[in-house]
Amino acid sequence: MSLAEGERLGIREFDIILVTGDAYVDHPSFGTALIGRMLWDAGFSVGIIAQPDGKSDTAFTVLKKPRLFFGISSGNVDSMVNNLTPNLKRRSEDVYSPGGVLKRPDRATIVYTNRVHELFPETPVVIGGIEASLRRFAHYDYWQDRVRQSILADAPADILVFGMGERQVVEIARRLDTGVPARAIRDIPGTAFAISIAEWRDQPPEESVEIPGFTEVSQDKQAYARAFALHYREQDPVRGHRVAQVHPKTVIIQNPPAMPLSTAELDHVYDLPFSRLAHPSYTQPIPALEPVQFSVTSHRGCFGGCSFCALTHHQGRQIQSRSSESIVREVTRMTKMLEWKGIVQDVGGPTANMYSLSCPRWATTGACPDKQCSPACKTLKTSHRALVLLLQKIREIPGVKRVFTGSGIRYDLVLADDSGYLGILCEHHVSGHLKVAPEHIVKEVTDAMNKPDGAVFDQFREQFEAVQQGRSQSGKQKRQYLLPYFMSGHPGCTVADMVDLACYIQKHHHYTEQVQDFTPTPMSVSTCMYYTGINPFTMESIHVPKGHEKKIQRALLHYKDPRNREFVIEGLKSAGREALIGNGNLCLITGNSQFGDQPKKHERPPRR
Repeated sequence: MSLAEGERLGIREFDIILVTGDAYVDHPSFGTALIGRMLWDAGFSVGIIAQPDGKSDTAFTVLKKPRLFFGISSGNVDSMVNNLTPNLKRRSEDVYSPGGVLKRPDRATIVYTNRVHELFPETPVVIGGIEASLRRFAHYDYWQDRVRQSILADAPADILVFGMGERQVVEIARRLDTGVPARAIRDIPGTAFAISIAEWRDQPPEESVEIPGFTEVSQDKQAYARAFALHYREQDPVRGHRVAQVHPKTVIIQNPPAMPLSTAELDHVYDLPFSRLAHPSYTQPIPALEPVQFSVTSHRGCFGGCSFCALTHHQGRQIQSRSSESIVREVTRMTKMLEWKGIVQDVGGPTANMYSLSCPRWATTGACPDKQCSPACKTLKTSHRALVLLLQKIREIPGVKRVFTGSGIRYDLVLADDSGYLGILCEHHVSGHLKVAPEHIVKEVTDAMNKPDGAVFDQFREQFEAVQQGRSQSGKQKRQYLLPYFMSGHPGCTVADMVDLACYIQKHHHYTEQVQDFTPTPMSVSTCMYYTGINPFTMESIHVPKGHEKKIQRALLHYKDPRNREFVIEGLKSAGREALIGNGNLCLITGNSQFGDQPKKHERPPRR
């Protein structure tokens, strides 16, 4: 992070300088550390500029000019998601910053890239990370409530890396090191680039799928939905094609996604010598490090396909699992650290219980284009035996006291399992609560979310209770509870649906403060539905709660909160469920003003 550090290692000029919106933490869950370690392992020297002041020249010149390129990322999160709440209020802290102090600018990737290009106009710039990855095409921006251009049309970068990026970045470095111009690097899977309108007209890339352009999708919501469905279908690394989208001054070309890393390649990544510590120059802790410092990534990818999640566009549907030997080595290294207290905080990935699950078709034909992977598919291997064995091996490592599963699990996969995973999970890897995310229980809403319906969750809940009963009979008195996550305001959800969900929560005693109001983030199916009011795969209209209705839906999840009383009453009346207002056992809210004679009034935005 300084020239002095470089000089102590004999480095007078860094090959690559990575610029990030996060504090620098040398941990494999922090993207900058992961990319930096991979480049270092490939033989390149790497400098880190962490959280630079976007208005300062010296913040970007502190390490001078890199020999090969600048790599720029907003950090582990999209800067707009990080800086603003779903209600568009400025957040009070940034957990990826020392002491939680806010330092990351809005649209950090664009800000950083513009500054670097101004100061070093001849040096190639490569952008990546979650912000660049999910804004690579024209996209709806919730914070401005409009369609924005591809980030490549706004940021003067030579190459955009999407997905996890290790293989792409190392290949870019190698080519630049041999003298290949950055603008000539156009064939690496998992990258995107911009070409001129004239070049597009003269010689468009072969075998590319052209989707509706920026002008069309920013003016026509049906065109936006069509464009989304077209590029969504090309996000498989085996069967995907190049995708092209015309913008007013440029054309964005996305290559097919990179092939997933093999088990050996993934093992190599996590065998690199991460210190799992923040850089020693920091005098305040990095809040985001504490809950993950002793967690382990067992796999990548998720075939769940939840509509509100953009993971399909970033890690893909194919599960990429590490070997148990690699994971055991990583945990063993953790036990040697001074900070180690005997607890593995998590072993998992996007979905904890997808470790080692696979389909024989993935390697040859890719994930099926016409259906989602699910336990109903006979070719999908759903046994959790490898995961059960892995967790047992970790428990047996000297110095390990407890091994927790902190990531959420997919409960429909548990129902299809033949290994007794749920009982073992509750026996050894759950403290007081098991996290699951049914999100909703009304079928029309779960269909829009691409989640299992409420009947599947009920079946899992009954199985979980049977495990608890067995634990009690065996003398294990500590009761465990399900911690279900629910969502309000999702496309396809009405106020009546939210009343049904609130009644379900009350009936089964699932009330919790941990609820989520749907936030439209770039490149998810749900965001496309939110903006267009159209299901992009069927082109059928879908109900979209916005404005005042969205506030009512969120209030119904927090029906016990006295601050939500007016909204809850209004929602119950609009759904024709006034019977739920009163003093009966099944009522959601009392009919009197027990919360005060003058309930707090809320300012309401104009109705749309």
